[in-house]
Amino acid sequence: MFSKVARDYRAVRQNDPAIPKGLRGVAEILFCTPGFLSVAAHRGIHFLHTRCRIPVLPRFLSLVVRWWTGIEIHPGAVLEAGVFIDHGSGVVIGESAVVGENSVIYQGVTLGATGNETTWKRHPTIGAHVVIGSGAKILGPISIGDHSKVGAGSIVLDSIPPNSTVVGRKAEIVRVNGEKVKRDIGQDAISYEQILFRMQRLEKQLEQLGGQLKNKDAETKEEEYDYAI
Repeated sequence: MFSKVARDYRAVRQNDPAIPKGLRGVAEILFCTPGFLSVAAHRGIHFLHTRCRIPVLPRFLSLVVRWWTGIEIHPGAVLEAGVFIDHGSGVVIGESAVVGENSVIYQGVTLGATGNETTWKRHPTIGAHVVIGSGAKILGPISIGDHSKVGAGSIVLDSIPPNSTVVGRKAEIVRVNGEKVKRDIGQDAISYEQILFRMQRLEKQLEQLGGQLKNKDAETKEEEYDYAI
């Protein structure tokens, strides 16, 4: 547990450029960094909950930590070494969630359930070295592959392969292994070239229709003139 806390400390140093060097930085991490404080406290609370099997007290302590830091981590959640929660306000991590080592979680992230699960494993499993942007919601017993990135505000309901980047309100994979993913937009979708071609064809049809109307109008006037004569 203490070795994990040490790695959590180093993760703050590596990922938070606002932390100054020297003793001032040490003091800011130990007393003024809610992400580190919540994760460090969770290490002890998780031990009481899973190893000592103490009832009620771990849940109560997690509520105290939530009040103290604004971050809610269920005592049953598993956080591997080096997890860094930046800012952290509004972060919620469910009971059966697992967060891999050296992952970064920004404020407002939810690792929750959809409400339709029938087993104990209701929350996601996050791989190692994953970055989850502000406000992202990862729901259900899905997995996020190692070295993946989840864009801010994304809602993820399906598992994501390793080395992927997902963005959008309804999360879609846009990169895998650093390469852009071609989106399948369906057979009914129309490309820009097709739209341009159809517009040009419609313009020609309108010109032809306009010419026909002019000719018909001229013929009508001639008939009216002949009739008048």
